[in-house]
Amino acid sequence: MKYIVTIEVDEDGQFCASCPVLPGCFSDGATREEALANIAEAMVAYLQSLKKAGDPFPSPVEEAIVDIDMGKIEGAA
Repeated sequence: MKYIVTIEVDEDGQFCASCPVLPGCFSDGATREEALANIAEAMVAYLQSLKKAGDPFPSPVEEAIVDIDMGKIEGAA
């Protein structure tokens, strides 16, 4: 299964990753690649705990990118 992961950089420069359909599933890393590897491990552990508890796996969500024309936003730089 494929799940969407979000990655943000915090104020300390750490890459913070989370999986929105797996509530509370977070990880981080010094690089984007490290954060992705760490969140993948966290996701496996999360899914293993669901399986052990007999709970269903969340369905993956579909992703789309929306390109916003900033010229249409009043006061945007």
